Amino acid sequence: MSIVLLGSTSGSCTLQEQAVAGTTVLTLPTVSGTVLTDTSPKAGNVIQVVNASYGTQVTANTSTYIDTGLSASITPTSATSKILVIVHQTGLFKVTGNTRIALRLLRGSTSLIGFEWGAGTTDNTITISPAGSGTTFLDSPATTSSVTYKTQLASTSNVAEVRVNLDSNSSSTITLMEIAA
Repeated sequence: MSIVLLGSTSGSCTLQEQAVAGTTVLTLPTVSGTVLTDTSPKAGNVIQVVNASYGTQVTANTSTYIDTGLSASITPTSATSKILVIVHQTGLFKVTGNTRIALRLLRGSTSLIGFEWGAGTTDNTITISPAGSGTTFLDSPATTSSVTYKTQLASTSNVAEVRVNLDSNSSSTITLMEIAA
């Protein structure tokens, strides 16, 4: 004898009995919702993913950090969730000048990590394009409110110019993954 389970809107699933003597019991968990995702995810499960990209050139010529335009927001489903942030900042460029490219990751206005401080380092003032830089950071925002992550750019010297997303082929990306705790 087989059992047919009908979907709430469409589709069905047929459970066929085993070809063995005796009784076989299938015990289902007593939870509502989707098991292991919505109501009771296991630690380490990915609950949601948000991705964004930004490709407009941004220039900095002081040691004061400015926004690169790369940002993404996520609303954690639980205050105990972790957020895995993956950043790839492309099109780094140091214009003639004795400086280095500095990049950092922020949650809101809080600096989480400086992930680049030496790109473009040379012993002289030549123009150089070191390609890209990135970081992976596991954050614990401890909230169920929307959280925004972004990157910022600075020149380590107040007289030389640095850039990100140098040309139209450069598109930086940021990915946010909510991880169950």
